[in-house]
Amino acid sequence: MKAVLDALLVFPQRLLPQRALGGLVGWLTRLRVPGLTPLVVRTFCRAYGVNLAEAAIQDPSGYPSFNDFFTRALRPGVRPLPAATSAIASPADGTLSQVGPILDGQLLQAKGRSFALAALLGGDRALAQKLAGGHYAVVYLSPRDYHRVHAAMDCKVSEITFVPGTLYSVNDRTARVIDQLYARNERVILAGECEWGPFALVLVGALLVSSMAVCGYNLHALSGAARTVRRQPLSAHLTYARGAEMGRFNMGSTVVLLLPPGAPDWLAALGQGEPLLMGQALSL
Repeated sequence: MKAVLDALLVFPQRLLPQRALGGLVGWLTRLRVPGLTPLVVRTFCRAYGVNLAEAAIQDPSGYPSFNDFFTRALRPGVRPLPAATSAIASPADGTLSQVGPILDGQLLQAKGRSFALAALLGGDRALAQKLAGGHYAVVYLSPRDYHRVHAAMDCKVSEITFVPGTLYSVNDRTARVIDQLYARNERVILAGECEWGPFALVLVGALLVSSMAVCGYNLHALSGAARTVRRQPLSAHLTYARGAEMGRFNMGSTVVLLLPPGAPDWLAALGQGEPLLMGQALSL
């Protein structure tokens, strides 16, 4: 019965003009309406339980637009990093949707559904092969969460890839219904090297996500109106210390962190559905 209900509730997403809707939401959230924006922010905070006390700007009137609020910065110190310098930190606030090893080139999406790592990486079989036998974590960012994405460890990004695709919601219900969800939706792949070898951080777009951004790089120049996979090797690598901001979502979505064999194992206590805070230790 639950599967039938899930299918019925997800079905309307197949009919929506996903990209046009995302563009409209992006335009609306960037409008600067002094009298209206604080009211919308307060209403949103009450509806979703947003903790503005953690934000760098705690007064709703301090946000020129709703998007400024949605991509808000946090106060220094509210997301401490693990004491162990070798520990992998959560790249974002959110819920741990899936966590585990990369087996036979497949990642678990939901019970009974998996997807190919190479497909998630936009067909990059060479990178998929390098990550084979490693492990991954999928973090879902809900509307209430802080929407900036940070480095889980010290790393260098040597290539950025934009993969056009659909824009389905990425919540648990949709993951149970839509095959290959994370490998079908639009996404941005940050690939490079960390202490243990190659890694990738995948920002997955979703319904109403109007755009994504990468710190230190003009992503629009790569994505633009792209209809095919576009890869951009970087002559000057982007270097991020653990905890440094790497990018952000303009509206909520999902992050997939992919680590190579030899990287520290996930903490045994980590499990599906666990709430995470950016900077929280994912490994010893």
